[in-house]
Amino acid sequence: MPKVFVTDGYWHKTLTVVRSLGEKGIDVTVGESTRLSTALFSRYAKRRVIYPSPKRRPEEFLDFLENELKKEKYDVLITPEESTLLLIAKNINRFEGLTRFPFAGHNLIAKASDKSEVVKIAKSRGIPVPETIFIQDINELERKTASITFPAVIKPRISSGSYGIKYVNPVRKDGVHGAWLSNGVNNKDELLSAYKEVHSKYPFPLIQEYIPQGGDAFGVSCLFDRGVKLKAVFVHKRLREYPITGGPSTLRESVVNDEVKELGVKLLSAMKWFGVAMVEFKVDPRDNKPKLMEINPRFWGSLPLAIYSGVDFPYLLYKMAMGEGFEAVTKYKTGIRSRYLLPGDIMHFISNPDRFNMKPSFFKFFDKNTRDDIISLKDPLPTIGRILSLLTLLYNKDMQRYLKERN
Repeated sequence: MPKVFVTDGYWHKTLTVVRSLGEKGIDVTVGESTRLSTALFSRYAKRRVIYPSPKRRPEEFLDFLENELKKEKYDVLITPEESTLLLIAKNINRFEGLTRFPFAGHNLIAKASDKSEVVKIAKSRGIPVPETIFIQDINELERKTASITFPAVIKPRISSGSYGIKYVNPVRKDGVHGAWLSNGVNNKDELLSAYKEVHSKYPFPLIQEYIPQGGDAFGVSCLFDRGVKLKAVFVHKRLREYPITGGPSTLRESVVNDEVKELGVKLLSAMKWFGVAMVEFKVDPRDNKPKLMEINPRFWGSLPLAIYSGVDFPYLLYKMAMGEGFEAVTKYKTGIRSRYLLPGDIMHFISNPDRFNMKPSFFKFFDKNTRDDIISLKDPLPTIGRILSLLTLLYNKDMQRYLKERN
């Protein structure tokens, strides 16, 4: 029986990977630095291991992983979380000959994680992006922003989702229409102050024009082989997210959108991508063009939707790693929805001032075309695991750091 080691068991996207592979009869071991981790509760996890924190004790983690791979003889190593992925990729020489690692190299992952690099590559290929100001010296901040149009967005070059982003002027969101409403002051002093605040945590963030609400947001998920040949593609549309001012999706739907699909594939092809990635776009209602937001150079939170719709990225990645040939997967079911209820969509509901008028309704629990990211009758214990995993925020330093970084 083939064996796969999957890291980062805390995250629900990891649970999706474990379920995908376990359902195919693959022997899956799941690891994490805390026992209260969602994926460790899955019936499809044949073995569960607790390892040193990759963030706080990286060398000990690498030693553990090397010994584990030598001892158990895994066929494939899959790493869903970006920080762990970068650590392993940077030290990949330690694992050569021990297993298969079907992900891009460290330098390429780091480039895809850097919004500044991604914007420059996209512009060079004619892919629409928000107007962007690059700051390389804090002393040039005032000069480069002298003629800026408000509102503006300050984005860390390297961050996850909406974390670390500042809107100038401040905004709030109308949950029904998805419109951003100004409640702040448009002025230069606010921009300079906000930039310096973000810069103190995330050096030299980008300044971008603000893309108004009113346009749809899409994700283009892809799998490329080592020859940069597209092996799978999937497009979804965001319906809800948390935080409601912009963050990971909590409800989304499978769609066909050839324009954003081609843009996403074009960008990753230009980067000579290998493995999985998801490219995010937001349609600008002023010109109806999709504008690039960022690349997620690893598995993404909405991964369950792709599988429910017929594009099983974890299994396809495994097959590719094992050298098993397959035809490119480009067709899938549309109109399928997946929901991240615990706790994402609940948090959206609580924070949305128009929560009782949302469409689709928060209380639409039994729609035949909607499935949950975690809740499953076939594999029920991860639901309990997810609830318990939230307790780690009280004592686990990794999770506390994670929460702090997102405030």
